[in-house]
Amino acid sequence: MTQFVFVYLGGNHPSNPEEANKHFSKYMEWLSSLGDSVVIPTMPLKDTNTVSPDGTTREGGSSAMSGFSIIKADSMEAALSIAQACPFLEIGGSLEVSELMQMPAQ
Repeated sequence: MTQFVFVYLGGNHPSNPEEANKHFSKYMEWLSSLGDSVVIPTMPLKDTNTVSPDGTTREGGSSAMSGFSIIKADSMEAALSIAQACPFLEIGGSLEVSELMQMPAQ
């Protein structure tokens, strides 16, 4: 099976702890429903910094990327179907789905 990265973009933060717990439960149910297709579950990102070509750094990034998952699927169409069922979409977020390419061994 091919591996796909799901990049989480944007999304609205829950307004209270009850809403956060409800969303987290839905998300965990979705992940659990994927079974062995989940290679890496959600990996949230924080404290982003950017390194420029000249080596300077600055706090923050130019992307709304907030995390990623790696999922196995038979095709891009299957991966997109999995993504369309993700509860992250319910909180105003979007997903970019990309096929991962295997690099030759060095």
